[in-house]
Amino acid sequence: MSLVSTTHTWQLPEAVRAEVRALLDEAFDGDFSAEDWEHALGGVHALARDGDELVGHGAVVQRRVLHRGRALRVGYVEAVAVRASHRRRGVGQALMAALGDVVRGAYDLGALSASEEALEFYAACGWQPWSGRTFALTPDGLRRTGDEDGGVFVLPVVPVDPSGDLACDWRDGDVW
Repeated sequence: MSLVSTTHTWQLPEAVRAEVRALLDEAFDGDFSAEDWEHALGGVHALARDGDELVGHGAVVQRRVLHRGRALRVGYVEAVAVRASHRRRGVGQALMAALGDVVRGAYDLGALSASEEALEFYAACGWQPWSGRTFALTPDGLRRTGDEDGGVFVLPVVPVDPSGDLACDWRDGDVW
């Protein structure tokens, strides 16, 4: 595998975007929606290649969260995937290291929502589980997102209290 490279969405040629989308569709067994794809765009992408083959992807996009009366600028991690043939070879950790560098360089906090299968992976990459309650700022006001409790992970850059409440900004599809 070559080193992981990072680039902004606007710099990705259409052919590379199509390659990323195909990788995500494959890695998520066809369960990667148009909204999931939209969530991954507009930020910095980490791309891992083995020769000419794209074998891994992750993205950091800007979001806002409310915590303890402050609106924090968050680098939100989206669309992390590694081709099945390249899993358990350090590709995912290399992607998360590159995305962590982006977060530490540009944001107050990193955040992501982990699937049940990925909880141990993100913890091993140095991300901390958020133990407090989660919410979303919806068009109808603050809404509790209790089903996300225990699945949100953070990478603090500024001091935060992980036992406190955390409310994310609204978006279509999965809010976390």
